[in-house]
Amino acid sequence: MLQINPDLTDLVSDAASGLFTRLQSKATITAAAPGRVNLIGEHIDYCDGFVMPFAIDRYIVIAGCANGGTQARIADQTFPDTAQLDLTQLQEEGVPKWSNYLRGVIRGFQDRGHHIPGFDAFILSSVPGGAGLSSSAALECAMATFLEGLLDTRLETREKALLCQKAEHDFAHVPCGIMDQFASAFGKANRLVLIDCKSGEPELVPFDNPDLTVVISNTMVHHELSDGGYAARRKHTEDGLAILGKASWRDVTSADVQAHWAALGDPVNRRSRHVVGEISRTIAAAAALARNDFETLGPLMAASHDSLRDDFEVSCKELDIMVEIARKIGRNGGVIGTRMTGGGFGGSTVTLCESRKASEIAVTLAGEYEKATGIRPQIFASRPSQGAHLVKS
Repeated sequence: MLQINPDLTDLVSDAASGLFTRLQSKATITAAAPGRVNLIGEHIDYCDGFVMPFAIDRYIVIAGCANGGTQARIADQTFPDTAQLDLTQLQEEGVPKWSNYLRGVIRGFQDRGHHIPGFDAFILSSVPGGAGLSSSAALECAMATFLEGLLDTRLETREKALLCQKAEHDFAHVPCGIMDQFASAFGKANRLVLIDCKSGEPELVPFDNPDLTVVISNTMVHHELSDGGYAARRKHTEDGLAILGKASWRDVTSADVQAHWAALGDPVNRRSRHVVGEISRTIAAAAALARNDFETLGPLMAASHDSLRDDFEVSCKELDIMVEIARKIGRNGGVIGTRMTGGGFGGSTVTLCESRKASEIAVTLAGEYEKATGIRPQIFASRPSQGAHLVKS
């Protein structure tokens, strides 16, 4: 059965209540930023590729207020400890560990010459953590948007997204590309965000058809992207480009990879094949979606998953099982395409399907997955939603 996405209004109200309960403060500023799923284009945002994510209607909400001092007191629904930050100092990594995402964003504002006054804040989330839905990017974008409200300033959207990406690099040590923060910052209702990761320019792609729904299946197998798996894959792509002698992956063809297969060596040759193939698949998928050519789009999503499983090796048994269940449901059962989404090593799958069959598809996915793994998944549907914004009280 499809889970119902929590209403943003309820999240805002609950965050204000949490702020009062934990810190005895009343909210005057509330920011919300969504997680994201990527329809296609995985592990190529740091390779000058194209990616096509969208903001989901699950949010991280930060409710807070100025406190008249020089300290930030930040509480989170998930953790019992309250982070206390000295805002008279440039932020560095600290404890608790979860506060480092926030410290990184605050440091980005400080580096731009902003004086951050003391504030109290409470964080509430409906974005599942560790599910490959970019809860970290949502947290960063929510904090940046909260600071905009606190300082009565506004960053250009691209600058805000890049600030948040730098926070993740420097304070969480995850060398992510630009996709996650761009999707959370630029997202719009009924629009996919097609990002040219070489130029850094996003293009909003219509997703208006009410007959289409995206079902997101959280396998409940969690990953830790800073444990080396993500960084190793990125290093492989950098090594591959250096061996090929090209300035950008956009200059590389599949023939180039094949011609240098032995020189690239395993696994760099397979990583390289994924990058070139995924860039091509994403461009083709955007065109297929624009003309409602689902017979082309579905196989492109399938090829993307297979490449991530075999060449990039970031899938896992549970993701493969969920994808295989959706493939067996097939086009006759309402499934257009399915694949893993996110960094991998666990997390979620994304299934593009007919809206009228979404509930039935979710029941089958949940039942068959639990039967195969003994794990009860979290399954919900989403359409593209509004990106990071201040919520008017």
